[in-house]
Amino acid sequence: MKQESAASNTPPASQSPTPSAQFPRNDGDPQALWIFGYGSLVWRPDFAYSDSLVGFVRGYSRRFWQGDTFHRGSDKMPGRVVTLLEDHEGCTWGVAYQVQGEQVSEALKYLNVREAVLGGYDTKEVTFYPQDAPDQPLKALAYVATPQNPGYLGPAPEEAIATQILACRGFSGHNLEYLLRLADFMQLCGPQAQDEHLAAIVDAVGTMLPCFCPTEQALALV
Repeated sequence: MKQESAASNTPPASQSPTPSAQFPRNDGDPQALWIFGYGSLVWRPDFAYSDSLVGFVRGYSRRFWQGDTFHRGSDKMPGRVVTLLEDHEGCTWGVAYQVQGEQVSEALKYLNVREAVLGGYDTKEVTFYPQDAPDQPLKALAYVATPQNPGYLGPAPEEAIATQILACRGFSGHNLEYLLRLADFMQLCGPQAQDEHLAAIVDAVGTMLPCFCPTEQALALV
């Protein structure tokens, strides 16, 4: 999920966000909306929110299958960022943010640029299970990149994805930072939070990094 601040460049013109009334709302507060982040939103939402919960969604797996030509890459060298893949056995950990009142329209306007215009993502309703209260699920809005968007790269061996990540940088920083921050988040979630795809790419990067640059430069990247 290409979830980054839009830097200083002026984004291309876009259609207005879908009216917020069409998005899932908190049953207890019709003015509230939950937004699920599973990529860079977990460490940098960059919009005002009232509450946040760590947890997971079922039926989806996280994959580094979306190309990024702005935040973590360029037109000539697209970076790799995450999207959600429908997977009956899948489970993806992330953070749900609650926005209320005026926060709703402000967050949706911001995310429309960050995710839809610059990222190629569409919105999707998901069921979010809070880590501390999985028996009290919430409906949430998630941004998902599908194969129909022009930036979609699709599957590749983890070693090839690692090579691409090591070579790419965009306006929001190096693609490696994106990978490692996501891995750090998963470690904080505890041993019950597993992501074999992410772990395999991190392992591949660890093996390749000394070959890409000297130790001092490698440390500077992270």
